[in-house]
Amino acid sequence: MAEIVLSAFLTAVFEKLASEALKKIARSKGIDSELKKLKRSLIQIRALLNDASQKEISDEAVNEWLNGLQHLSYDRNDLLDDLATEAIHRELTDESGASTSLVRKIIPTCCTNFSLSSRMGSKLDNITIKLQELVEEKDNLGLSVKGESPRHINIRLQTSLVDASTIVGREGDKESLLHKLLGGEPSDRNYSIVPIVGMGGVGKTTLARLLYDEMQGKDQFELKAWVCVSDEFDIFGISKTILESIGGRNHEIKDLNLLQVAIQEKISKKRFLLVLDDVWSESYADWEILERPFLAGEAGSKIIMTTRKMSLLTQLGYDQPYHLSVLSCDNALSLFCQHALGKSNFDSHPTLKPHGEGIIEKCAGLPLALIALGRLLRTKTEEEWKELLNNKIWESGKGDEIVPALKLSYNDLFASLKQLFAYCSLFPKDYLFDKEELILLWMAEGFLHQSTTSKSMERLGHEGFDELLSRSFFQHAPDAKSMFVMHDIMNDLSTSVAGDFFSRLEIEMKREFRKEALEKQRHFSLVCEDYMVYKRFEAFKGAANLRTFLAVYSGKKESWRTFQLSNKVLDDLLIEFPLLRVLSLCQLSISEVPESIGTLKHLRYLNLSGTEITHLPNNVCNLYNLQTLIVSGCYCLKKLPESLAKLKYLRHFDMRNTPSVKKVPLGILELKSLQTLYGVAFGGDNGFSIIDIKDLKALQGKITIKGLEKVQGSMHAQEANLSEKKISELELEWTDEFDGSRKETLEKEVLTELKPHNDTLKELKIMSYGCIEFPSWVGDPSFGQLTRVWISDCKKCTYLPPLGQLPSLKELFIKGMDEVKGVGLEFLGTTGLAFPSLKDLTFQDMKGWEAWSTNNNGVVVDTAFPCLQELRIESCPNLLRVSIEPLPFVRVLRISGCGHEVVGSLVHVASSVTKLEISSISGLNHQV
Repeated sequence: MAEIVLSAFLTAVFEKLASEALKKIARSKGIDSELKKLKRSLIQIRALLNDASQKEISDEAVNEWLNGLQHLSYDRNDLLDDLATEAIHRELTDESGASTSLVRKIIPTCCTNFSLSSRMGSKLDNITIKLQELVEEKDNLGLSVKGESPRHINIRLQTSLVDASTIVGREGDKESLLHKLLGGEPSDRNYSIVPIVGMGGVGKTTLARLLYDEMQGKDQFELKAWVCVSDEFDIFGISKTILESIGGRNHEIKDLNLLQVAIQEKISKKRFLLVLDDVWSESYADWEILERPFLAGEAGSKIIMTTRKMSLLTQLGYDQPYHLSVLSCDNALSLFCQHALGKSNFDSHPTLKPHGEGIIEKCAGLPLALIALGRLLRTKTEEEWKELLNNKIWESGKGDEIVPALKLSYNDLFASLKQLFAYCSLFPKDYLFDKEELILLWMAEGFLHQSTTSKSMERLGHEGFDELLSRSFFQHAPDAKSMFVMHDIMNDLSTSVAGDFFSRLEIEMKREFRKEALEKQRHFSLVCEDYMVYKRFEAFKGAANLRTFLAVYSGKKESWRTFQLSNKVLDDLLIEFPLLRVLSLCQLSISEVPESIGTLKHLRYLNLSGTEITHLPNNVCNLYNLQTLIVSGCYCLKKLPESLAKLKYLRHFDMRNTPSVKKVPLGILELKSLQTLYGVAFGGDNGFSIIDIKDLKALQGKITIKGLEKVQGSMHAQEANLSEKKISELELEWTDEFDGSRKETLEKEVLTELKPHNDTLKELKIMSYGCIEFPSWVGDPSFGQLTRVWISDCKKCTYLPPLGQLPSLKELFIKGMDEVKGVGLEFLGTTGLAFPSLKDLTFQDMKGWEAWSTNNNGVVVDTAFPCLQELRIESCPNLLRVSIEPLPFVRVLRISGCGHEVVGSLVHVASSVTKLEISSISGLNHQV
């Protein structure tokens, strides 16, 4: 705890104290001397933290001392934030040149009605006195000033990290379970269960994933679905996920019976494979309800169930499930060494062997612990290996549910990373983390400090997340691209280290909050239910110091789902929380935002996505500290406040999928701090032109530019200055009408000038471009981060750009290129390795396409498509000749609306296909 908040909070406090604007405010209020006293006390406290962080593990008194200090840190930070907020107002006033009387008219009373100078000084004095009392306790606690232990980076480990998906010692388990999966297990139903039982962190989900992936592309099972179940056995939610996974898309179903009827219709007389991962329920009655639609499936269907508990399986008649044991000593050593050394043993590092073997023994064969500690130690010296082996945490963990090895891995984190990890305790088990969303929350809480670096807060957040990911605190989500999950045990660890300052309220938590505890509560999350009554929120009464209120929900994020909450409940809630930094009401069924929102002067993050609001109150624009505003998916939202320009510190604005908003206030162009502007198209019908992009100098993320046929000259495109902006996604669109008004030369000049920054672009979409060729930057290999390209309806283009040169391209979609007759070496762009990373390739609606070849006048490319896994060719009726190199790794091949000769050619070169779909092929010989 010493580091988790205190070091991080002190950094934030010293940043504020160094602010010239704050010093000016302090002098005007006559409290500058009190601030200086506070700073001196903080310096004394900081000097004791290194010693306290080492003693808190075994000394309860030190732990209590730190707890009191942490509460005081929050109070101190709130007080300084009040001053900093007033400093912002004065700074904005000076910029505008407005008179004091005028400013007081436009600034809400809540932001200017601070305590009198004497009362402010009294508060500061009170905090300083308490700090001094804590400093004086140091002798009784045996605390002294100690230097911080240096953290070494060992150059012997500057090799690439071992792939996190590397599996060790599970070959036999996999084969045994495959036999059960593919064999005829005895069952009195049309399906049988393949249970995998084991302790947390032993690798049940990983093994289930291996089995599930093994079945991909095979015809053993016609339908497949994966559901993460976890603590709450939500029959409706599980059923909904199953329906979506097997192709059902009716998001309007809100009745369980109708939902199960839909599942039954989809799986009727079909063999299915279902994975129910991490089942905790012991209720046979719940299972009977869930399984009803499964009975319609074909005999031989299978359900893989992973669980830590035997009770439900026993009731279902599975007395001898597959117990997944911990790793053997040899396999444990191999797994640990892979992550710690990049090798399978200690042969190249014999001096580390005795320490390493001791650590491996203490991990008791648990894969999650071995991986976490292996990654921790990959940058450590021999002495640090020895220190970790002898750490007291191994003994203190006895009788604790938290694995000591994971505590050690957490203990090794820097203070800032500990704070980021503890924050994740607000999210329920199996929550799908969006990296960008989490970083914005961290930023709003003040956890990303810039005092010692020139990096942006967003960049610091990315680095912090990536470090936690590399140490296995996060994992990639199995079925969701770009999403992440936290292992149950890691979630327990985050809850353990978060202490009394972070609380998560969910159904199964029958937690009672004492009034004294609520008064000190700082960060709160509510795990939503479908219907939430007023009584549910009584727990929040008196939580006046709350900084965080997050409405979250478990599992997959589903845009169709909303949670019922009355506007009255929300009105009453916001009045209780004057110090909020973060307010997320995502997907609550509220229809209006209370006017009291304007009193939350500390607010940095406001998420109203997926709600039913029709407008934002004008006083939202009085939230001068606001950094992030999200109203995406608000389909009823019709109007935005005209005064958005007052949000001078807004960095991220997301209004995607808000079709009823017809006009965006032009004042948004005055927000010089704005980095992402999602859902606003330049050059569209909302009044923004391509030239306006130049004014948003910090803009990055995704940029959409429409109506490019209206651009009068290439100099306008040049003024947008895209090459200087760190754009990650670029969408360019011309009209889809190809008439005599189009100027081909101008369109090429415009596209040439719209070349984006080549180091940051990840996705590129070009639609209805009207020239016969593309400028040279499209396909240039300098775009090393570009992973996804979509080119559609460029009906005048006669050749495809040289996209084969892009080193990181993974997904390519080409559609409606009517004038392209041949695809050859110009598409590959090289005679060497072409499309080195491409996994997914689609050609669609190519009416003029006749031939596809990697052999042109005797010149043959060395290697093309070495990683291609899925190939789709649809609605290309004139494609007759295919002469390309073998595609050894293609597993999925879909061909429709093409000449029958194409089928034989593609099947020949893609000989390893496991899933072949052929449709609408005239004259096809069915023996092909």
